Parts: sequence; structure tokens; C-alpha cells
Amino acid sequence: MITWFRRLAQTWVAKALFVLLILSFGIWGIEDVVRNIWRETAVVRMEGGNIELPEAQVAARRELQRLQRQLGPAFEPDEAIRNAIARQAVEGLIGERAQRHEAQRMGVATPDSAVRDYVLAIPSFQLGGQFSRAILDTFLRQNDMTEAQFLQIVRDDLERIQLVGAVRAGAPSPASLANAIFRFERERRVARLVELPLLEAPEPDPPSDAVLARFHANNPERFSTPELREAVVAILSAETLADQVEVEEAELRAAFESRRASFETPERRDLQQALLPTEEAARSLAAAWRGNADFAALQGAATAAGGAALALGNLTRADLPIEPLAGAAFALPVGGVTDPVQSPFGWHVVRVAAITAGTQARLEDVADRLRQDLALEKAADLAFERANRVEDAIAGGADLAEAARRYGMAVGTVKLDAQGNDETGAPVPFPVAQAARPELLRAIFAAEPGRAPRLQELRQADAFVAVDLRAVVPPALKPFESVEADVRLAYATDARRRFQEERAAALLAAVRGGQTLEAAAAAAGLPSDRVGPFGRQPEAEAAPGPALPRELLPVVFGLRVNEPTMVPTARGFAVAQLLEIVAADPAADAAAVENARRSVQAQAADDIEAQFLAALRRRAEPRISPAMMQQVAP
Repeated sequence: MITWFRRLAQTWVAKALFVLLILSFGIWGIEDVVRNIWRETAVVRMEGGNIELPEAQVAARRELQRLQRQLGPAFEPDEAIRNAIARQAVEGLIGERAQRHEAQRMGVATPDSAVRDYVLAIPSFQLGGQFSRAILDTFLRQNDMTEAQFLQIVRDDLERIQLVGAVRAGAPSPASLANAIFRFERERRVARLVELPLLEAPEPDPPSDAVLARFHANNPERFSTPELREAVVAILSAETLADQVEVEEAELRAAFESRRASFETPERRDLQQALLPTEEAARSLAAAWRGNADFAALQGAATAAGGAALALGNLTRADLPIEPLAGAAFALPVGGVTDPVQSPFGWHVVRVAAITAGTQARLEDVADRLRQDLALEKAADLAFERANRVEDAIAGGADLAEAARRYGMAVGTVKLDAQGNDETGAPVPFPVAQAARPELLRAIFAAEPGRAPRLQELRQADAFVAVDLRAVVPPALKPFESVEADVRLAYATDARRRFQEERAAALLAAVRGGQTLEAAAAAAGLPSDRVGPFGRQPEAEAAPGPALPRELLPVVFGLRVNEPTMVPTARGFAVAQLLEIVAADPAADAAAVENARRSVQAQAADDIEAQFLAALRRRAEPRISPAMMQQVAP
């Protein structure tokens, strides 16, 4: 048997089997590599380097976090917004990659010393005029970024600044364009103005009942009830399910231990720091500081030794990122001075100026609040779980009210208008937060009669709502007797408006017929005012005398001299005639012309930069993978 195996091992069949066996083990060992040979892993393929999926996802998350910090907790991005954020983040990476490639092609480089100096000079990382490592670490944590990543971003930005700065430096700023902009912005005009307020119109003759009834019937949009909707509304939220959730004592104690920091305040210390270049200078200063606590004198000594001293402020131990320094500073009593501690920035000496003791929390003091928070958290999970059951029940033909009772939803029948008010004008209460009320009203008024209710999410309330629309009550003209006072007021207002409009039209016709507005107004027994000179933004000038109504301003700056115009205003009507155009002289205000020239140059530089970046993008020929883009959205 052994001889037979030896003979078999010498055949080409056995050798082929051994080769296949070796290959299979080798491929199994590098399975991930082999599997990805034909699999697309890049979101963008372009000249200068591909953009891989993890990089794009990180960029999209950062962009979302930036928007959330900027817009606040009310910002709730839906799927479309998240996709737009992902696209914007990827486009930003494409632009950065194209600019970096161009900088490398042109030999643009940034030394480490320039990166370091730039970081140390960033104003937002300064505390008391000195770079703060704690602020930088906080920034890195907030942006989910390592120090190496941040420094690479800074390096790339500095290289792009050099590259783009050279392009922007060639932006033109022709004097003729600056002068034209100056003339446009500083041009002033003078006009004759006649105002015809509605309140100054004479009281109209009392209308008959027949006239009022006809006015009431001809203006149903003014005197009708709003559209009302009657619907069964069921809301599923943590609040509606909180009473169905029990919190065990073990859960309460475990939550207290894990959240103890939120109930307690850490010890804080007012710290003063001196940063010296050498250990000898730091030890000498520490010894002097222990004998003399005068911080002003210490600052002078630190400066003389080639360093600096500043007050760090009221800090917790976590605010000091250098652990040896934090340990030394928080081990001393008030007035204590640490021995020198070395860091990449030099030698630190810290004095404890004051101590604010922290507070300790006991479970019994926060048990009720913590129990309620835990119940709401568990109820929120239960709400998402029950949402699927509610959908299945409704799809199976269950009545909404029945499904609501079965699964613990708050349910009620409402009759309201689009503003959420009932027939009397009083707000209809809902078991949701005020911020979610508009979203709930949109859901009610988006429901269709006869259509089965469906469960939808209320993002502003972390809840679900289902609407069963029972009836739509269309607008109806209110009985004349119930709105007679409103009808009389509206009729009188319209009569005053017609009266003043006719007077304004008569003035306009007279001026167009050859009279001046001053003469036409005097003949009609109306006062007129000379207004101006005024600019395009008269409200900023606070000039004495009458002001031109805002509605007239853009119209008057489009008139020719002696040309009249008429416009309705918030008060009634206004008629104006342009009397004079006061041209601006660029030679009279060289500083303003220079500002206009700089504005022209900045806008031209922006345009050139945009064209340059667009050209770089086209040259890079980015090819975005639609399949991979679906995985980028944060």
C-alpha cells in the first residue's frame, strides 16, 4: 500500500492535486484581498488618487455634524438632505484632491515648521493669548479626528492657499468699473411726494342693507369659515407608553453608576501657568513663585526668561490634556506650585490660585428623575417595536381606534382648521410637543377621505401618528347677521381705498398732462413735500424731513427727470415725481472709490478662483460610482 502511494505521488495527477491544494490554502489566507479584486471600493476614481468609501463616509459625517452644530437641535435631516450632504462632502473631497494633485505637480510644499506655526496661531485655539492644547483636543474630539489627520488637513490647506493665492493675485480691478459702481451706489435723487393715507379719506356715506348684503355675498373669501377636518388621530410615543414600562432597581442603580458624572460636578481649580523653554529656567521660576505669589511679578520674570505666563482660568482635571501636569496641579493645596513638567511645548510650572470643590450625588436624590428618564428610554424602544404591530393591524383591516387601544396609543377625534383651531378659534390640544404641532397638522391635512390610515413618523416629537380622516367641512359663507360689523368695516375700508386711489390716479394724469406734481396737488387741495436728496438706502441715512415710502424707492430710481409714478403703500397710496438726479463724483471721495475697487477685485478674484477650481476638476476627470454613493450618506 505504501509503495502504491509512493508511485501515485510521482504521477502528474497527484502533483496537480497538490498544487491545487496549496493554491486553495493560499487563497483562503488572503480571502479578503481576492474577494475585493473585482469589487468596487472607491466612491470616486480620479487623477490624483481615488476617494475610498471610509474617507467619504467620514467627510459626510463631519459635514452633518457641522450643520447640526450650526442649525441646532431642531435640524432633523431626512433622507434627501442626508444624500445632499453626502454629495456635498464628496464634491469637497474631489476639489481638495484635485487641488492637492495640482500643488504636487507644481512642486508646492509646506514645511513642518510652517504647519506648526500656523496651528499655534489659530485664534480659536488661543486662551489668554497663548495656544491651548486643551481647546485643540476638544476640537479634535468634536470633529471625530486624530491629530495626524488634522495636521494633514492644515498642510493641504496651506498648499492650496499658496496655489489659489497665486491665481487670485492676478484678479483685475479696472478703474472704470470701480467708478461705475461708485456712481451707482452713491447716486442721489430728489422727488416731489404726495401721500394719500386711507385714514385721511372721508367717511363714506352709510350703505344700505342691500348694498352690504351684496358686498357680503361678493366677497366670500373674507367672510367664510375656514376648511375644517374631522379626523381620528392616534399617536404612539414614549410619553404614551411610559406608564406601561417598569424600571427595576438593578437597572436604576446601574444607570446611576454609568451616568454619575451627569449628576455630579467635578472639582475645579483656578490655575496660573508659566511656560519656559528650559528646565533650569522653570525650576528657578518655581522656587521664586513659591516665595512670592504676585502673579504680575511672575509674568515679568517668565518673559525675561524667554517664556510666558498666563492665567488658565477655572478648569477641571479633564481640561488639562497633559496628564502629568494635571496630576501635579490637582494634587496640591491652594497656593501650591508644581515642579516643572515637560511637554512638547516646553516646561510648565502651575500654581493653584483657588479650588472649587465638586459635588457628589446620591441615588436617592435623583432616583425619581432617573427612573422617569429610563422609563422614557425604554418606552421609546417599545414605541418603535409596536409601530410595526400597529401597521400590521391597520393593514389587516383593524379600526384605528381599536388598534390604538390595543397598543397603547393616545387616540382622539378632532375637528380643526389648518392652524389647529376648532370652530370657536381655540387651539385644539395634542399630546405632542409644541415643536411637532405643525408636522402633525400637515399630516392631518395631507390625509385623503376614504383612504386607509397609515402610520408615519413625527420627527420633531420622536413619535408616530396615524390619521383616519372622517369628514372634510368646506369653507362656508357666514350668515350676514353674525359678521355684520366686519362687513361694515370692510366696506368702509374699501370705499376709502377707492377714494384715495381715484385721487392718486387723477394726480398722476395731471402730471402726465403737463402739470407739475406740486401744482396738481395744490389744485386738489393736497400737501406735497420735496424729498431728498436720498440714496438707494435712505433708512440708513436718517436725514431730516419726510422720507420716501419704501414701496416707492426702487420705482423712483428707475424714473427719468420729471417723470411721475404712483404706487400703493402700506398706508394707502403715494404719487411721486422725480425732480433731480444728483450724480456722484468719484474724484470727491477717493476712499469710497478705493473700497469699490477692492470690492471689484475681490469679486473678480472669486470668479477666477471658481473657474480655476472648475478647470482642475475637469482635468482630474472624477468618475463617481452611484452604487458606492448610496453608502456614503451619514
